[in-house]
Amino acid sequence: MPPASTESLFSYGTLQQTGVQQATFGRLLQGEADALVGYRRTMVKIEDAQVVATSGEAYHPILEASGDPHDRVEGMVFAITAEELAHADAYEVDDYERVQAELASGRRAWVYVKRRD
Repeated sequence: MPPASTESLFSYGTLQQTGVQQATFGRLLQGEADALVGYRRTMVKIEDAQVVATSGEAYHPILEASGDPHDRVEGMVFAITAEELAHADAYEVDDYERVQAELASGRRAWVYVKRRD
C-alpha cells in the first residue's frame, strides 16, 4: 500500500491545541513555526456547541486578508493526510473557508480564513 499523501495545514488558532488535535485527528500533530503575511487576526463567536465543547472556547481567531505586507500572523504548519484535512474541514464552522496561501517561509499551505460573502 503506498504511503498516504501529505498536505500542509497552517494553523494560527485552536487546531494547535492538543485536545482539539486528539478529537479531530486522533493524534497529536508535529509542526513547524511559520507565518502568514498580509492577513489580520480577529475573533469570531462560535455557535456550534460541539466545536465549543471540543475547543473549550466560544470565540476563535479568524483571519482576514488585509493586503498589508506589514500584517503578519504567527502559527504552525502541520503535515496531515488528505483524510485528516477532511476532518479539519468538518471541525471548522461556516464562518471559515479553506484556501491555499504562501507562507513567510515560501511554502504553500492550506489555511482557514474568513469566508468571503
